[in-house]
Amino acid sequence: MKHNFLCSLLVLLLASVAFTAKAQKTARGQFSVKGVLVDSLSNEGEPYSTIRISLKSNPGKPVKLAVTGTDGKFSESLVAPGTYFISFTSVGKAPVQREFSVSENRKNVDLGKIFIAEATEMLKGVEVVAQKPLVKAEIDKVSYSVEDDPDSKTNTTLEMLRKVPLVTVDGEDKIQVNGSSSFKVHVNGKPNNMMSNNPTEVLKSLPANSVKSIEVITDPGAKYDAEGVAGILNIITTGGGMQGYTVTLNGGVSNRGYNASGYGTVQVGKFTVTGNYAYNHNQSPRAYNESGREDFTSEQYKYLSSAGSSKSKGNFQYGSMEGSYEIDTLNLITFSMNMFGGKFKNNGLSHTSMLNANREHSYSYNTLSNSESEWSSLGANFDYQRSFKKKGELLTFSYRYSGSPDNSEAYTNYEDLKDYPYELFNQYYDDDARTNEHTFQLDYTNPLTKQHQIDAGVKYILRDNKSDSKYFKENEQGVYQQDDDQSSKFKQSQDILAAYVGYQLKLKKMGGKAGLRFEHTLMDVEYAYMPDRNFDSDFNDLIPSASLSYQLSQTKTLRANYNMRISRPSIWYLNPFRNTSNPTNISYGNPDLDTEKSHQLGVTFSSFSPKFNVNVSMNYSFVNNGIERYSFLNDGIQENTFGNIGHTNRTNLSLWMNWNPGSKTRISINASGAYADFKSEEEYLKVRNHGFYGNLFLNAQQTLPWEIRFSLHGGGGTPRVSLQGKGSSYNYYGFSLSRSFLKEKRLTVSVNTSNIFNKYNTYRNTTTTPTFASWSESKSANRYYGMNISWRFGELKAQVKKAARSISNDDVKGGGGNSGGGSQSGS
Repeated sequence: MKHNFLCSLLVLLLASVAFTAKAQKTARGQFSVKGVLVDSLSNEGEPYSTIRISLKSNPGKPVKLAVTGTDGKFSESLVAPGTYFISFTSVGKAPVQREFSVSENRKNVDLGKIFIAEATEMLKGVEVVAQKPLVKAEIDKVSYSVEDDPDSKTNTTLEMLRKVPLVTVDGEDKIQVNGSSSFKVHVNGKPNNMMSNNPTEVLKSLPANSVKSIEVITDPGAKYDAEGVAGILNIITTGGGMQGYTVTLNGGVSNRGYNASGYGTVQVGKFTVTGNYAYNHNQSPRAYNESGREDFTSEQYKYLSSAGSSKSKGNFQYGSMEGSYEIDTLNLITFSMNMFGGKFKNNGLSHTSMLNANREHSYSYNTLSNSESEWSSLGANFDYQRSFKKKGELLTFSYRYSGSPDNSEAYTNYEDLKDYPYELFNQYYDDDARTNEHTFQLDYTNPLTKQHQIDAGVKYILRDNKSDSKYFKENEQGVYQQDDDQSSKFKQSQDILAAYVGYQLKLKKMGGKAGLRFEHTLMDVEYAYMPDRNFDSDFNDLIPSASLSYQLSQTKTLRANYNMRISRPSIWYLNPFRNTSNPTNISYGNPDLDTEKSHQLGVTFSSFSPKFNVNVSMNYSFVNNGIERYSFLNDGIQENTFGNIGHTNRTNLSLWMNWNPGSKTRISINASGAYADFKSEEEYLKVRNHGFYGNLFLNAQQTLPWEIRFSLHGGGGTPRVSLQGKGSSYNYYGFSLSRSFLKEKRLTVSVNTSNIFNKYNTYRNTTTTPTFASWSESKSANRYYGMNISWRFGELKAQVKKAARSISNDDVKGGGGNSGGGSQSGS
């Protein structure tokens, strides 16, 4: 039934597109007018200016609405002879109007160059009659304009990521950039540990109408820290770019919970501040899981199976504030603060049984668990920017503090034990982990000429990673006593000194960037319960980068790049705490991990026009000491940890296309495919796995009568390969309806749903080693439906100014949502 329904929706959508195209073709007459709109100062074509054509006898009723091309050119057909007015309007420019006539003797009119000048007064408003291009390609990044996508009024930021070039979000909401899960997340150009460690949870709770754009920085260059193998995902919020006094309130309810958010901007004299806040409560339906394992080395304990279910609920909060004070035209002070936080509770039950080689009972038990986890992030930035008389010459001093406290605790009880061969105690653990950072940075930018620019800077980071994991066992009297052998107290201090220099070249059709970064790291590690393992070390990293772009035409660009990236393991990977809540499958971090180094080569072709956009990217990367999660058997117990054991080669091809057949229709495709080869040559783990995998996402938007917006989306992917196994295939689909009301469309109401015919989705993962093979299967709630209301009020008059340079700490390999490995700190 679901397939018939989807097919019907697609047929209706394609029919509407075909009807629109046919109507446009029928409207084309034998008369036409053309020309080029040119900026009066730069003498360059004025792109995307709104065109109105009306009869001179009835100037108030346009007979044609359009926009100029990226080069300012226009060519419009008319169905009847007569005398017409043609007018052009652009933001910040004075309107221009021309009169012309077409007749049987003069069917085609060429108006030649039409000049448009800066407006002496600000325009009160401009009506957009055609869809803006959503993607912009630059020499080192690709930007997706979320605010110009109608779906941003109804979706979360995570859902919008499915449309962004070079980004994929699979059925389990795991994010990858350029085919890799090792990336960093910034907010308004500044890194945030909580975003990087938990991107899925945070972006799923962040409403898309609070986001202006999403930048995929594939070639960060020397000015950024060298961390993040795949690059940087930069979330630009509307708060920093919103002009003036304005407030937007949002509220929504769904079968998963409810949410509310608001953001606004206000100015008092030279002081401007903007802030936003979002709250999300989630209550997921019960999820189910099964797993199995075959031990190739044992006859007595050969077949392990487990089945259970769990239910969770919790809340998430996000808030930020930005401000600026312009001392004078050359001196600017900016500051920002942000916080993320969440608290979730989970309860579960499961049954575990072991069979021997003859599939006879060996042992069994039941597990009851109750856990609670809290995670948060606090950050503050201060920037002082000094401008010079030369335009673009800047000196910026920045300070940044960030703290990420995390706490998780859980009770695990075992019941109905039958023939279990080891001691099994009811247990409780309390795991506290946190990261504190203080960063000082100085940046200098000097555009020597219009063609040449240099950048240089220094940075000093003081970082402390700490974890205090207490493990308790229940004795015969029912009292929990701490077990020091299972508990751990760990501290890692890092002092990082970095310096960079960069050079940028801009010619008529060619541009280039090259840079070199040096990083010196001092590291000190202490174990409170095992002081004999204490150690300190220091190491140096020299990181080159280079990129080149060539403009094939006004709308087509070819880019090539090389960069080296590193990944320092975060506390998610380092924490040695052993999570033994599942006695047959335990996990822990590895405090001896070293920095991962990756080399990348890429080439990208981009073509952007008002109707058709395409971005094709191919890159090749290799890592010789990759941080990989791996599993092995120890006395019949599966242990999971991390090591610098990966030798990985990956070739990735990404394709993003967008087609606007009419001003009310948009269709886009986001696809990627890769071949990956994973290998470990360690004595304790000699294994290799390789294969192809791919993803395909489709999105369509149509404006229906009565200004109702209809959006349809869907997609899926093949199983991904990893060092010791492969993941699951997946698919999804959904649609939404929305409409705006009141003056200036200040009130928006939307309803949306996804996977309406599938209550649950099933994901299966497998692991294969020389000593055992295992599989796991999870069923999670898949059906979603909800309603959202957004109301905007206020006037637009001011803007929060920002320093052109600020701190970007992106040198730590995150865990949790984007690592694929999860937290090994007991969460």
